Amino acid sequence: MCVLWHASTHRVSVPVLNEEASMDIIMVDSSEPSPPALPEPHRDLIPYEVQDNGRDIEDLCICCGSTQVYTQHPLFEGGMCAQCKDKYLDSLFLYDDDGHQSYCSICGSGDILLLCESPDCTRCYCFECVDALVGPGTSEKVQAMSRWACFLCLPFPHSGLLRRRNKWRARLKAFYDRESAKPQEMFKIVPVWRRRPLRALCLFGDIGPELASLGFLWEDAGPGQLKHVEDVTDIVRKDVKAWGSFDLVYGSTPPLGQAHNHSPCWYLFQFHRLLQYVQPAPGSTLPFFWMFADHLLLRPDNQDIATRFLETDPVTVQGVCDRTIRNAVRVWSNVPAVGSRHTELEPEQEAALLAQGGQWARGPLQGATRLLRGCFLPLREYFQYSSSCP
Repeated sequence: MCVLWHASTHRVSVPVLNEEASMDIIMVDSSEPSPPALPEPHRDLIPYEVQDNGRDIEDLCICCGSTQVYTQHPLFEGGMCAQCKDKYLDSLFLYDDDGHQSYCSICGSGDILLLCESPDCTRCYCFECVDALVGPGTSEKVQAMSRWACFLCLPFPHSGLLRRRNKWRARLKAFYDRESAKPQEMFKIVPVWRRRPLRALCLFGDIGPELASLGFLWEDAGPGQLKHVEDVTDIVRKDVKAWGSFDLVYGSTPPLGQAHNHSPCWYLFQFHRLLQYVQPAPGSTLPFFWMFADHLLLRPDNQDIATRFLETDPVTVQGVCDRTIRNAVRVWSNVPAVGSRHTELEPEQEAALLAQGGQWARGPLQGATRLLRGCFLPLREYFQYSSSCP
């Protein structure tokens, strides 16, 4: 059984009320005794509230035990408070290098995670949620198994108090579209048996090695999975239509230090022009993703143009080594959760990277495209990939 530790996550235990250890209370100017303090909300109290007090689990936040329910959990029966909802949205499409999601599929956090070992599932669950909702000691039993299928993969719909929702993929999309502050809608996750190979169009930059390392490109998947075009000056709509349909369109400015024949804005405008030719017709529900990466060449006014044309805000993906930023790339994209783990560069940090790129007389600054590898992991929820890749 695979278990993932998140050492950076800290938890504060909630004290359990104990009558023998309770303190006497001295009342001032009152003849009535003070009512006993109510216990703080906690996941461990959910079984008591549901089984002993008869409370509907939809009226409890299954992430923390709060009774202040803001919305319903998209995957499992139960409620969600506003704070847990925000945390869940931030972690929904975050992945680790091993290809599994970074946080618990129930609460969106977790110290120690149980990884689902179904071949095409990327979900994981924290010990706390499993023990509170399925039953005490369940996490240890799961950990002892040689192979474990998670609560969304099992054929039966419930385990203890944890009950899978019907049509949870559609509910997850509706939840994201309703609660997220991001302008793009989320595409409905595709069941494993309906996923097909990814077809990608790369303009200017080549992300073929990154897609291959994630298992999206392989010899038996069929011809034409990846089309790479550097010069699009004379490309018109009928040329693009002749190439066929694509699921992912990627474009970029040249890497720092690499000679180029056009202004950085030319790459942006050409990407936007061809994107209009490739994207599906309005109303299509087929998953379609795009990404434009700027290797810190666009000026602030040009960045504003990119935001207006692409209708989304950029994020900066940073490459950090020994607490020093070694490289960075600015990204506009509709791939889910691209921005969740990335922050903007400080002006002095960007100036240092630009100076570093200018010193590369023998070639471009290396590693910028590799920074984007993790951004494509959410596509595993939509397209076939080789499970032999991490």
